[in-house]
Formats: sequence, structure tokens, C-alpha cells
Amino acid sequence: MENLSDKSTVAEIQARFDQDVARFSNLETGQQTTIDASFSVELIVDSIMAHSPNLKTVLDVGCGAGNYTLKLLSKKAPLDCTLLDLSQPMLDRARERVAAVNGGAIAAVQGDIRTAELPENHYCTIMAAAVLHHLRDESDWEAVFAKLYRLLKPGGSLWITDLVVQETPAIQRLIFHERYGNYLAGLKDEAYRDSVFAYIAKEDSPRSVNFQMKLLEKVGFRSVELLHKHLCFAAFGAIK
Repeated sequence: MENLSDKSTVAEIQARFDQDVARFSNLETGQQTTIDASFSVELIVDSIMAHSPNLKTVLDVGCGAGNYTLKLLSKKAPLDCTLLDLSQPMLDRARERVAAVNGGAIAAVQGDIRTAELPENHYCTIMAAAVLHHLRDESDWEAVFAKLYRLLKPGGSLWITDLVVQETPAIQRLIFHERYGNYLAGLKDEAYRDSVFAYIAKEDSPRSVNFQMKLLEKVGFRSVELLHKHLCFAAFGAIK
């Protein structure tokens, strides 16, 4: 089992994102290391619209600069949007960008999904993009998935895109260290690859798609949907 005690604290993660608003205001620069980032956001937004064409309320967990909510608003507006993020500067930027294109209500909540006070049985859909890999032990994951379930209206949907791991060590080495490592080196060079690997080792504690989809069912979701997986990144969802 991975030692989680040396991982970045919530305060350290918050401080890093406070300083990176400009980069994360662009999906391409903000998620350069994420394979198929643009494809995944399109797929998630299209899946939301396919399942809930009349949606009215959305929660964007770890909203960053608001890219996912903006993409959803390009397909359906106005919406009542709740933006949640650890970083106040990131949240301010997201609210500014969303307000420019949305006539619905906008709530900006600075905080951690584990402790944020949010209304239950309220949201038509929840998006969590590149954020849940910051959860730590299994109880952490289960508590958050159970909370997300409670926040949704009956029939509501949760959509996740994130870094994931494999469950078999040899396959993890192949997919992550070899294949993804080659992808990162191709973006710049081996030093860049090593810096990204070091950052992931320090800050992230991702889980497998299998773990997360089983957990979604355990906390009550009636169905789960795997949309896309490419090496160590996946997009998937669940219906309450």
C-alpha cells in the first residue's frame, strides 16, 4: 500500500493552484499533461446533455478556472451553477468567466468537497474533473462518493475525468511509467517527464477505474458508465 503520509497537504495544494490561475484558464495549457483532455470534456458534456437535456443545476467540484462549466454552458444556458474550489483566486476567475455567459444563479464556494456545506438532493449533475485524485485513503474516497450521491437529485448524474492507476503492478509500470512516460518525454524531454512524475508522486493518490466504479455502486448509484480510457486517464459517470 502506498504511503500517504508524505503527500501534499490541502494547504500546499491550495497554494500551488493560487499561483497558477492564468495557465488553468486554458484547457490546453492547464491540462497539457492530461491525455485527451479536450476530448474528455466534450464527451462528458455531451453525456450530461444526453442524460439530462432539461438540467437546471450543476455543481463543478474542483472547478479551477471554470473550463468544464463553460463548456456545459455552451450547450445549455442559463444554468444555476455552483463552483467549488480550494483556491480563491481560481474561484474568482471561474466566477468571472461563467458570469460573462450565464444568466442563471452562480454560487462560488471556497473549500474542500469533504467539508463544504452544500444542499442535498439539489443538483441535476455534478462534474469532478482532475480533482478526486487528491483524495487519500479508502475511507476518504468512500465518504466523498457518498456525499456526491447525496447532493444529487434522484436521477441526477455524476461525471468524473481523472488520472487513474492499474491494479496489477506490471501493467501499471507498462501503462504509466513506460507508455505515459514516453508521452511526457515527447511533449518536451526526459527531464520534463521526471518532473511530472515527481509532482504526481508528491501530490496525487489516484485509484483505478475498477475501484471507483465499484465504489460508486456501493454508495448507491444505480448505474455506472465508462466513457473513455486512454492509458492512465479515464472519463466515467454514474446515475443516481
